[in-house]
Amino acid sequence: MELRQLRYFLAAVEHKSLGQAALELGIGTSALSQQISKLESELCTRLLSRTSTGVVLTSAGIAFQHHARLTLRQAENAIQAAQRGRMSGYVSVGLPPTTASVLALPLIDAMRERYPDIQLHLVEMLSGYLANQLSTRQLDLAVLFQADSGRKWGIRPLLDEQLFVITSSTLDGAPTGKSVRLADIGRLPLVLPSQHHGLRTTLMATFERSGIEPNIVMEIDGLALLMQAVRGGYAATIQPGAAAAHSGECGLRVVQIEDAHVTRRNLLVTLPEEELSPAALAARLVIADVARDLVRQGLWPGARLYEAQD
Repeated sequence: MELRQLRYFLAAVEHKSLGQAALELGIGTSALSQQISKLESELCTRLLSRTSTGVVLTSAGIAFQHHARLTLRQAENAIQAAQRGRMSGYVSVGLPPTTASVLALPLIDAMRERYPDIQLHLVEMLSGYLANQLSTRQLDLAVLFQADSGRKWGIRPLLDEQLFVITSSTLDGAPTGKSVRLADIGRLPLVLPSQHHGLRTTLMATFERSGIEPNIVMEIDGLALLMQAVRGGYAATIQPGAAAAHSGECGLRVVQIEDAHVTRRNLLVTLPEEELSPAALAARLVIADVARDLVRQGLWPGARLYEAQD
């Protein structure tokens, strides 16, 4: 079995067409077909079903696809490590926007200091999409707010964040004190991320436990645009301390929700241990260390370390 055969197979799967895959790879369609057939012969099973409109995975192909991706990634890591000669490689890390606003730059600094030969790939995306990318092995690890316990992921709680109501001073019914109870904001018009966002899922569960029906008037999945809507006085929002700290600097009203259970947990989620490269293992350690230092130095607003870590 050759690595190029795995690349050819995955290209055909991605494009669902031998012709388009061959065009991307820069080889002839017949050469591509021969290499995939050779791979199937070696495995003694059919991986792709050829149809008049393209190719589709067989059940064996579905099972083989995951391991093929993993093998190629590990081979690429091995090549990079050999070329650089010390702790090196490539690691991809996913961060939700609010978490990235406080964690990303300190993480870059720490990785450059400790492991200058590790190539760090940061992806900023809504947590629901990050979970999907982790599932398809496009990421090595990510900070999520929920994790499917049925998956063979490595899950480590990092910290809990207090949540805040953020409004403009012109919004009718906006809370005015330093803190507010969740029950007192039930009719306040809210702009929140959609259900793909982990914060939204957390908030809906919290509202449901409290018997409150939130007044959600708008959904926006980009943090910058969401905060523009708040500054425009269209609605209030609920965000963790990292976003709240920047909002106060912009002249918005920031009020802490005083209910003890209204928090958001940040989880460090990784691929299964046996799938993590040395670079990914190193990044996992650095992320935990950086998060701990930020909280203890008071640089992660509204955050406290997960109790089991102390």
